[in-house]
Amino acid sequence: MYKVATDNNIAEILSDPKPVLIDFWATWCGPCRALSPTVEEIADEYEGKVTVAKCNVDDCEEIAGKYRVMSIPTLIYFKDGQVVDRTVGLVSKEDIEGRLGKLL
Repeated sequence: MYKVATDNNIAEILSDPKPVLIDFWATWCGPCRALSPTVEEIADEYEGKVTVAKCNVDDCEEIAGKYRVMSIPTLIYFKDGQVVDRTVGLVSKEDIEGRLGKLL
């Protein structure tokens, strides 16, 4: 199960000792809608090992600006609250799993 990241709870999400993956997306973005089921699968399969959150950029301009999200979908990977990796655009489940594997 994924969390919904907002301007109000981002600090709490990033304080998790587990690696964190945040999917920056928007409802009007076709590639975002295509990637969403994959992110949700990852959230279910990695539950307890990785915290997965989704952040709607239309609702969270402050967070998107802070992490310089210029295009969506953007996946940002965090370890100990720090950005360690990112992808922009539609990526495969295997790509996401490979990046998460390096953080576990």
